[in-house]
Amino acid sequence: MKKSDFHYDLPPELIAQAPLPERSASRLLVVPPGEASMADLHVRDLPGQLRAGDLLVFNDTRVIPARLFGQKATGGRVEILIERLLPDNRAHAQIGASKSPKPGGRIALDAGGSCEVLGREGEFYELRFDVDDALDSWLLKAGRMPLPPYITRDPGKDDAERYQTVFARELGAVAAPTAGLHFDQPLLDTLKAQGVQFGHVTLHVGAGTFQAMRVDDVREHRMHSEWLNVGPELVQQIRRTRAAGGRVVAVGTTVVRALESAWRRTEAMPDGELQPFAGETRIFIFPGYRIRSVDALLTNFHLPESTLLMLVSAFAGKARVMDAYAHAVRQGYRFFSYGDAMLLFPQAHAEPSA
Repeated sequence: MKKSDFHYDLPPELIAQAPLPERSASRLLVVPPGEASMADLHVRDLPGQLRAGDLLVFNDTRVIPARLFGQKATGGRVEILIERLLPDNRAHAQIGASKSPKPGGRIALDAGGSCEVLGREGEFYELRFDVDDALDSWLLKAGRMPLPPYITRDPGKDDAERYQTVFARELGAVAAPTAGLHFDQPLLDTLKAQGVQFGHVTLHVGAGTFQAMRVDDVREHRMHSEWLNVGPELVQQIRRTRAAGGRVVAVGTTVVRALESAWRRTEAMPDGELQPFAGETRIFIFPGYRIRSVDALLTNFHLPESTLLMLVSAFAGKARVMDAYAHAVRQGYRFFSYGDAMLLFPQAHAEPSA
């Protein structure tokens, strides 16, 4: 299986550069399994696709204003993108500079204070910050929202709100779980009144989500590590939902990755079951992998040849997904983080587990 198998042609003008004024006004492409016709709706129509007893699972991670700028002692300009917060005002980060900084080097930050380069492992530097507050609190005042690289404008004031979900609470991501951006309070209220239940995981989305796959053979790709938490309360919610005949609907690929990372096989349950889990994941889901934890998936449109496109292809079938993407291009859907969404159901005949 080659990454080029997941290529599609996307006109640049379909890459959304800003959110719509209303979150739930985004378009929604409903993709039933098999050969059933796709439906062009809007996210505000989602209640018509769900029923009482269904469970929507959201990712409640909150995006850090993780982009900083500064200057090395030599005068060279530096851009810092924090990947993960660490104890003692330390962080793992990517650094953009004309010359890579060396351990022991200091960077004067435009927003005040400085940081020291402690070392480097792979693409990430370890930095220690000398700022006037705890690093997480200081970033809320001094950092800039890390919009994805395909959004070519500078972040504005509105992005501080619109690049967060309305239910974001656990600080730690450097990219938004974008499927959740479509939900506003009126839509949540309508769904709740309808009898749809809500649950949450936490998966802190890393900058690696935007990295291109560097190998052509999909099986040789190694995923970046992300921290997640699937709590016991959600596990019980999911078990109760399925026992009562409801469906588990993942809001975003990050929810699927979190739940599949928490899926455990035991002697009593050789096919596996969901268990509480907190820790790191490098799970890579591509066609051949059987997704067991969810019954439907609400997700944005993903980059060509990306691991996220491979995940949705594993869920709904590669041919079906590529047909849906071709339909979305023809119909002028808006793509990527600030773009439109699709509601996917699993392929009728699941492929064997990888």
